[in-house]
Amino acid sequence: MQDRGYPDLHAHIAALERQGLLVRVQRPINKDTEMHPLVRWQFRGGIPEAERKAFLFENVVDSKGRRFDIPVAVGILASNRQIYSVGIGCKVEDIKDKWTHAEQHPVEPKFIAYPPCQEIVIEGSALNEPGGGVDALPIPISTPGFDNAPYASCSMFITKDPETGRQNIGNYRAMVKSPTRLGMNPEIELNQGIHEHWLKYKARGEKMPAALMLGAPPAITFASVHKLPKHLDEIAVAGGLVGGPISVCKARTVDLIVPAEAEIVIEGYIDTEWLEPEGSFGESHGYMNLKEYNAFMDVTAITRRRDAVLVSIISQVTPSESSLIKRVAYEPAFLHHLRHHLNISGVTRVFMHEPLTNLRKLIVIQMNSDTLEAEVWRALYGASSYSSSVGKMTIAVNEDIDPENLDMVMWALAYRMRPHQDLRILDHKDMGHGPRAGADDNHYEANDSAMLINAMLKRPYPPISLPAREYMEKAKEIWQELGLPPLKPEAPWYGYSLGQWPEEFRVEAERAARSEYWTTGEIIKQRRRNDKRLNDPYLSL
Repeated sequence: MQDRGYPDLHAHIAALERQGLLVRVQRPINKDTEMHPLVRWQFRGGIPEAERKAFLFENVVDSKGRRFDIPVAVGILASNRQIYSVGIGCKVEDIKDKWTHAEQHPVEPKFIAYPPCQEIVIEGSALNEPGGGVDALPIPISTPGFDNAPYASCSMFITKDPETGRQNIGNYRAMVKSPTRLGMNPEIELNQGIHEHWLKYKARGEKMPAALMLGAPPAITFASVHKLPKHLDEIAVAGGLVGGPISVCKARTVDLIVPAEAEIVIEGYIDTEWLEPEGSFGESHGYMNLKEYNAFMDVTAITRRRDAVLVSIISQVTPSESSLIKRVAYEPAFLHHLRHHLNISGVTRVFMHEPLTNLRKLIVIQMNSDTLEAEVWRALYGASSYSSSVGKMTIAVNEDIDPENLDMVMWALAYRMRPHQDLRILDHKDMGHGPRAGADDNHYEANDSAMLINAMLKRPYPPISLPAREYMEKAKEIWQELGLPPLKPEAPWYGYSLGQWPEEFRVEAERAARSEYWTTGEIIKQRRRNDKRLNDPYLSL
């Protein structure tokens, strides 16, 4: 076997097992009703971060009794910092320096002739045979009781700029719609990566080639979820993280370069003329993201390793694997920006509050007590302008203030008030990542503001994006059956409606839990529109 010089996913799993960080589950687990609720308990059951584990499910089934021959890894990348550090190949305390070095010293990839990711290739008419397409992949339902289909969560889309040829890898959810069709939801408020490429292909009247990875060497995943500057290539930064070139190869049916040690690669073309309903799906801001019009990808090939492992990330209500995998890299980047780009030496720490509010909403800056007032305000403005979607509340504190003592109050502040209405401070702040509830306009408006505070609910909201109570209770029984550590449920530990949940969405979620989401995919197909923009709401409220 080729000496890569860095761990692929299989080496990473083996390392986690040697260190007692892996739970192997060999009993049957339903991917549509049990898998994510089971792992969710270590984020909502009062278990300290250091005691969280990675899970490998080796006997995966669905509600129809179908068995899958591909295991599923959940929490395998960032359930805690130690798991993350194993994937990046350093001690926990060295993660910050590792990231700084990688961004400053990217390493270009190298091509290899016999890529493991193409040991099995399915294309053409074989994709339409039973079990030949996406239906062969055990993609789990993240939020049973509310999600209307399985969604790939560790879903790294590779696209390229048609003008420059520069590739981008970004992590965006992918809805399972048919054995040869997947949904794609971009982050349009950032207008970078896949959305920017999509707009350029649309202007050219062309479909956009794409490759979707479902599992890869950890360093590639870490680089893909980090919002890197546009001039940096994610594969090259991943090379910087591991200290050597990442192996790559050409995709089979699209003109793209893919990591050679990817577990599963779905190739295809994303339509740029037609949009179709996508969602509802539990989002990382802690609420359901309601149905929208978004792009879809027609599959042209599926390639994979013979021993492929499908990776799924725990997201939705934070803390989660999704939030930690970002936080580990974001906080050092934020601190570096303030101290070195803006030369504010008094900043000692940047803390991004994680529980319930997600990372974007509440930023706490710790500063030396003798820092001049003008420097404090420069740090606050500098932090607020660092990213268009970060800093709904930005607070400077002294070093003796612990920024981690917050939780549900901050959750309410982040999502249940609008600063420009309920008090004041910065107008024209783009805080796009949040529940799109009660929208009066046909298109989601990202303009918001930042800070000071009536946090009561003012209108109905989508459901809390946790599995419904019945699924969490069933998963708790399995948890106890497996002899895992005692649970200490933390509210909220199950999803419940806050008023905005139409009967159509309830029916779709029930159908999905019965593993009958193909029916939903066919219904959605009949509702295609070509007069909508990306992220247009499905409902007219």
